[in-house]
Amino acid sequence: MIYLGVKALVSAVLIVLASEIAKRSPAAGALVASLPLVSVLGMIWLWRDTTDADRLASHAEATFWYVLPSLPMFLLIPVLIRRGLGFWQALLAGCALTVVLYLTMTWALARAGIKL
Repeated sequence: MIYLGVKALVSAVLIVLASEIAKRSPAAGALVASLPLVSVLGMIWLWRDTTDADRLASHAEATFWYVLPSLPMFLLIPVLIRRGLGFWQALLAGCALTVVLYLTMTWALARAGIKL
C-alpha cells in the first residue's frame, strides 16, 4: 500500500511541477510537460512490478503509437482559443479529436498487422 502511495505522490508532484513552472514561463512549463516523464515513470513502475521484458517492450511500443494521434490536440486547442472559443470548449474539442484519432490509429494499425 505504501508503494502505491509513493507512485501516486511522485506522479502528482511532476504534474504540479509542470503547472507551477508554466505559471512563470509557459514555454518552460510546456517543456517539462512535454518530457515523457509519465511514460518513463510508467515503464519504471511496470518493470519494478513485473520485470516482464515483453510486457515492457509492448508498453513502450504502444506508447509511441498512441502519442502520435494525441499531438494534433496541442495545435487545435490554441487555434480555437485564439479564435474566441472558451477554454473548456477548446479542451473538449481537442479531447474529442484525440479520441477520434486514437480510434483511427488503432484501426489503421490493426489493418497493417500491428496489434496494440
